[in-house]
Amino acid sequence: METLSAYLDRKHQELALLNGCLAKPLALRKPVAVVEVIEQKFRLAAALKAEHALHDWARTETDWAHWGRLRAGPFEFSYDYQRADLDVRGPPFYNVEDAAMSETIYTSSGMAAISALLLGSARVIPNADMLVLPGSYGEAIELIERHARHLRLVALNQAPRELAPLAGRPKILLFDSCAPAAAFEATLRCEASGLDLIIFDTTCFSTGSGRIRRVLGWARRRHIPVVLVRSHTKLDSLGLEYGRLGSASFIAADGRMTTKGRQLLTDLKTEMRDAVRLFGGAALPAHFPPYVGTEAYCMLTDRRVATILRNSRRTARYFAAALPGSSAELHFAHGLYVTLAPKRSMNEQQARQIAVDLSGDLGRVGLPLRHAGSFGFDFGATEWFHDTISNRYVVRIAVPDLPTPLWDEVAQAVARWWSSHEQDAPGVGCPPTYPHSLTSRPDSSAPVKDAKVCSRGNLRRGIVS
Repeated sequence: METLSAYLDRKHQELALLNGCLAKPLALRKPVAVVEVIEQKFRLAAALKAEHALHDWARTETDWAHWGRLRAGPFEFSYDYQRADLDVRGPPFYNVEDAAMSETIYTSSGMAAISALLLGSARVIPNADMLVLPGSYGEAIELIERHARHLRLVALNQAPRELAPLAGRPKILLFDSCAPAAAFEATLRCEASGLDLIIFDTTCFSTGSGRIRRVLGWARRRHIPVVLVRSHTKLDSLGLEYGRLGSASFIAADGRMTTKGRQLLTDLKTEMRDAVRLFGGAALPAHFPPYVGTEAYCMLTDRRVATILRNSRRTARYFAAALPGSSAELHFAHGLYVTLAPKRSMNEQQARQIAVDLSGDLGRVGLPLRHAGSFGFDFGATEWFHDTISNRYVVRIAVPDLPTPLWDEVAQAVARWWSSHEQDAPGVGCPPTYPHSLTSRPDSSAPVKDAKVCSRGNLRRGIVS
């Protein structure tokens, strides 16, 4: 269990790594509170972006200057018109030694990567079945249903039996890292010999995750080609969301892969590059974090994710005991967040409002919880979430890498807030109200002097909004 002192030492190392990427490092003191960590880190990110813009003032969407290769930390770029032919040289994001990555295509976001791949696949794998795990990312499903008309969506409910070959059509498995843990593990026990391609969305796994290696090993034993698609905005930028960046990495399973499989990957790469060019989805060089690739970066990222996973497991166990009637999905394969569901049904706007009020109330009493539609920050984050398995809207609690005792305090406060809200919940379909929310009314900015919600010790340590 990491103490506050050890946490601040680790964050000081993260800040030093960022600061060292500046040509003129800022004068920073070692942080003494969580809020100071957050402020210093985002200040450094802004300075890095500003320095990049000032240094490369002559670089435009068309590279007319031609005075050498554009750089961002360890990455080098070359391109001609509108970055349609963007070439990237630099360290791989993935820390998977035995993966034979033949090529990586970078895009302007994770959705741009999977969109270009799927739309480009229409010329390579027409009329295919797209097998989708329970709980897969909602926007990926929407993309397939609305725009990838050559793919027939096959939703898997019982993964072990439903991966059996379906007659007459090529078969692609969308292996999503945001699937529930049970579905993820069940899939890896399947034979899956009838699959022609695996598209593995790794966004929610650390790039050095053992789960990525397990999926690649599973595919290798069956000689199935794999494309790893990813949004790098979340786990790969030390909690900064440094810039929108996505990628697709093409992997040949092993030397025994069939000629057909190798040709499939070659054709997919060609068609995806054309799709990126035609849809304008090329990556921005300014969005590549300049601190990636060093030994310190890998070590600090691994420690961040390990702490998130540890805190998340504790949160799942606590919510299962404290909120047995409200827990939605607590055990995702990635372990980055949990979801809670009110006893009544609600729409997207109502779920969003609960997330806003929950984070607002706890944030005003000094707890590091914010309303943010992502995860991997240095603070906990709440947002609405569509549970595609049960087809209902829930609230997502994204777990940060805070000191475990502090995050335990936040989880307990969330449970108390949630229980109070459930007791006073309105009828089904009505807008939610919070007569017993954790801040006083009408002056909602006044902090609550309640030791059950936020200890005075935390407030004295400066963990305040």
